[in-house]
Amino acid sequence: MNTKTHLMRDAQLDVHEVAKTPDTPQTRSPAYRLAFADPDFLCQDALRPVRLQLELLKTEMEMDAQGIRSTIVLFGGARIPAPEDIKGKPDSMAAMAQYYAEAHRFAYQITKRSARGENVIVTGGGPGVMEAGNRGAQDAGGVSVGLNIVLPHEQAPNAYVTPELSFNFHYFAIRKMHFLLRARALAIFPGGFGTLDELFESLTLIQTGRMEQVPVLLFGRDYWQRLINWEMLVEIGTISPEDLDLFRFVETAEEALSAIDSWPLSGRRGDIPGR
Repeated sequence: MNTKTHLMRDAQLDVHEVAKTPDTPQTRSPAYRLAFADPDFLCQDALRPVRLQLELLKTEMEMDAQGIRSTIVLFGGARIPAPEDIKGKPDSMAAMAQYYAEAHRFAYQITKRSARGENVIVTGGGPGVMEAGNRGAQDAGGVSVGLNIVLPHEQAPNAYVTPELSFNFHYFAIRKMHFLLRARALAIFPGGFGTLDELFESLTLIQTGRMEQVPVLLFGRDYWQRLINWEMLVEIGTISPEDLDLFRFVETAEEALSAIDSWPLSGRRGDIPGR
């Protein structure tokens, strides 16, 4: 993508020119590499602030270029199977396939009722609930975002993420920023440590006023109430009673859409397009 807006020589041209320089001890030296085209230089500890900025900017600029103005975020477990894949799974895990199906239905319905560039489904780009969200958006004829991250074990974006909106991250913190920067609602399905991290960081930002309030929907009341003793947190005073109003339990895509449509608008960035 050519974004040149000045009269100076394009940096990309020099990258190509350097590749054509004579092979000498001087040109083979790491010192001779262009700084912005030198991975060894960019990956030094001292360059961490630059890498953080690059991860923030690359995704931000590409989302803008693709016309993504607002998003609906799906968080949830990578290990939750699709209904067609439960054969041979333990009964406890096979039962979780209902959440894959519901995430697919939710993403499908959100995408169907949304204008182009608005309420675009965004997931972590991996398997499980993330795949269900991207798959639902694709089945509805829309685009969706995948925010993948490099992990020690094999990790690749699922096949349903829109290729032009498939991003990869090194820093969890920057990845989580991109989940929330355009968010109009958060749909959180059952999951493990990663899902809990995403849920509680989001609730903390809203609770402390660092992020404007948006609908936070927890799919599966039984799962979330067995996992977290919300009332105990109020009883001992570590959260306020009104903090329990920051989220709602839902069971189905239809309940979630109804909750989004009826969510108080106070403190939000206006109405949700497509309502």
